Amino acid sequence: MPFIESSVVRSRSGRSFLLRELDLTDDATAASVHAVGRRAYEVEADLIGFSEIPTLRETLQELRAQPLRWAGALTDDGELAAFVAWQQPAPDDDVDVHRVCVDPARFREGLASKLFAHLLAAWTPSADVLVSTGADNLPAVALYERLGFSRVGTSHPAPGLRMADFRLKRSP
Repeated sequence: MPFIESSVVRSRSGRSFLLRELDLTDDATAASVHAVGRRAYEVEADLIGFSEIPTLRETLQELRAQPLRWAGALTDDGELAAFVAWQQPAPDDDVDVHRVCVDPARFREGLASKLFAHLLAAWTPSADVLVSTGADNLPAVALYERLGFSRVGTSHPAPGLRMADFRLKRSP
């Protein structure tokens, strides 16, 4: 698949971030994604009261083996601040967003919104989009609702874990 276009955005605090595709074959990039994801999922685990989120136990090798496309928000000095990972098996298929992570040090800067806006407008402009989050992760639920996603269900993939499932319908 060809690389996706990059874009510079400003956060709520006025800082500039480069949104670009991430190459997890690069050791430093993969390590940064792994570290940011772990920090973000630790916060989500606290929010939803479930410490067994699978990505918290995921090794770097397992992360790199995921058949996903990755895009991140990088600071002026190249530090990864946030990322999104998705899969779209074929051009007419739904986009399945697997991960949306913001480094806790960058919370409340609007980076998840900026990444999603770019994902929807430039990287996956016409497909329906699916995403799930812990049902008690109220910041994520509010983000998806604000972006126009509709809640389509609640699943219980493990005892004590409720997931909220969302869809953004964009095809006729």
